[in-house]
Amino acid sequence: MIRFLQKPGPIKKFVLGGLLVIVCVMMVITLVPGGLFGDYLSGGLTTQGVLAKVGDQEIAIQQVAQQARMMGKQQFKGNVPDQLMPYLMQRAAQSMITEKAMVYEADKMGLSVSDDELRDYLHEGQIGQVLFPGGNFIGQQAYEQFISSQFNMSVQQFEQEVKAEIANHKLMAVVGAAVTVSDKDITAEVKRQDTKVKFDYAVLSLDDVKKDIKPSEVELKAFYEANKQSYVNSIPEKIKAKYILIDSKKIADKVEITPDEIQQYYKAHQDDYRIPETVTVRHILIKTPTPDANGKVDQKAVDAARAKAEDIEKQLKAGGNFADLAKKDSEDPGSAKDGGLLPPLTRGRTVPEFEQAAFNTPVGQTTGVIRTSYGFHIIHVEAKQEARLKPLEEVKAEIEPVLKQQKAAAQSQSEANSVQALAKTQGMEKAATERNLSVVTTDLIAQGDPIPGIGPAPEFSNTLFTAKKNDAPAIASAPAGYVVYQVTEVQPPQTPTFDQIKDKVETQFKDQRAQQVLQQKIRELADRAHADHDLAKAAKEAGAAVKTSELVDRTQQVPDIGSMSGPASVAFTMKLGEISSPIQGGQNGVVLQIVEMQEPNPEQMKQDWEKAKETLLEQKREEFQDLYVENLRDRLEKEGKIKINKKEMERLTTLSEGS
Repeated sequence: MIRFLQKPGPIKKFVLGGLLVIVCVMMVITLVPGGLFGDYLSGGLTTQGVLAKVGDQEIAIQQVAQQARMMGKQQFKGNVPDQLMPYLMQRAAQSMITEKAMVYEADKMGLSVSDDELRDYLHEGQIGQVLFPGGNFIGQQAYEQFISSQFNMSVQQFEQEVKAEIANHKLMAVVGAAVTVSDKDITAEVKRQDTKVKFDYAVLSLDDVKKDIKPSEVELKAFYEANKQSYVNSIPEKIKAKYILIDSKKIADKVEITPDEIQQYYKAHQDDYRIPETVTVRHILIKTPTPDANGKVDQKAVDAARAKAEDIEKQLKAGGNFADLAKKDSEDPGSAKDGGLLPPLTRGRTVPEFEQAAFNTPVGQTTGVIRTSYGFHIIHVEAKQEARLKPLEEVKAEIEPVLKQQKAAAQSQSEANSVQALAKTQGMEKAATERNLSVVTTDLIAQGDPIPGIGPAPEFSNTLFTAKKNDAPAIASAPAGYVVYQVTEVQPPQTPTFDQIKDKVETQFKDQRAQQVLQQKIRELADRAHADHDLAKAAKEAGAAVKTSELVDRTQQVPDIGSMSGPASVAFTMKLGEISSPIQGGQNGVVLQIVEMQEPNPEQMKQDWEKAKETLLEQKREEFQDLYVENLRDRLEKEGKIKINKKEMERLTTLSEGS
């Protein structure tokens, strides 16, 4: 597995083309709770320590606990409060059962994940930057350490989890492909998105209201007592620690790499330096409609798309500029703006018909109209690059830093182990002296505070706060390298007295009272404006400023109001001249009156049609996918493919209710 991870390669296509009709039929069956023949067979699982079984995959309590801890770590950025673990265990259990059910169904539908797809996934995004810095694999040992430290699992388990995630994405892509929207709904969505309004609005500011609130000492003390529970242990736990820093950079500066080591690395990693055959093309795409839920295709739309593509081909043969026509007519949003230009393609990166035409057409030549599952294409070949292996001299400068980093990491780890061993037997100070290092002692610090001599180091800070006072010296990683540390003092969390947080109490009192006063004033303003049907008069009596907006749509901002997609979006549902109810958002209270409305014209409707269609499709896909997953679980339980260990599940429920 590690060897093939070192080689970049194509991501396989998820949508299975001709199988879509069959898949859609399977989905219809799936969406019927219990399927066509389902019986309730989910009982019978009694194995101790196993929470559930999906197909032949067991979900152990230990796995659920591990998943719950990971969820807690992400949510709380450190240690999970003990009282929340039962709740997280419940969430993790349900999530894992659902995920296993989706993987089971994906495999049943032929959507299993290959090693090539896993490899490509791990090359992408943030994890790709960690595992393949500069395109080079970090090495098996570093890979295993990273997976263990970040995910607390083995490489095999991690790769199984990633494959499961990819399979679930495939399943959801196929499920979503069956979704359609009507022209009527699209028309309504375009109007919703593109309608603009202009309005007068009266504004009352929270800051202005707050200036008039002057609480007495008695009121503040009463507020403190009423809210005392929220201040319990609000002064966080603090610790003192001492540590010895093993600076990896200083070690790296002394590391020397020999020509033989570079040569050996190059020979062992030649696949990393192979440049595949590539072709650079421009293309013009005229899309064809996708099959509907019954697998039928609109043949008239297909014929119209072919005719449009053939007309463009005629314009090109008559001397038309390919890039200009691509900008004007191509329906590929990713490349049309660039004149149809695509990034260099390698074999296996696109559909076979497109690949064959691109690689078989000479440089400078243009193909005729070709058809793929996306539609009709015309391709112009800009350039080609033969496959080759980069020579050692070309990549030497890339290899040396990698080897230095590997050597420095190994030496730093070794040095940290030596310092820790000495510190355990001789104490921190003697260990530091013997290795020509120094001991740094912190003041009292809270979790997340910068570490003196190191700076911000969240992971090291979290590690410090898991240690107990006077535990044996331990090793942790830090941004600069490794640290051997020991906690010397622990100050538990404390509840502050009124005098300690009087300023905070006063601020909170004013904020709360100001919100109440603002709500009352803006409600009175709205009531008066409605009674007299005169916003300006009501605003003057309330001491509110009156302003007028520009013509705005839902995506725009208005001063003192903010985004028109928030509470003020009510403006798009109102009639001309109508006065709103009180609107409160952020620091202001507002009442508005519509003075102008503008619906989109036919040209705008046409221009924004596809955007509105995609918005609606995405919404419906999410709804359909949620319904699909819900019914999938129900069906698999009734078919006996999901079996729940009732005793173990009841134990989780009891823990959760008692927390």
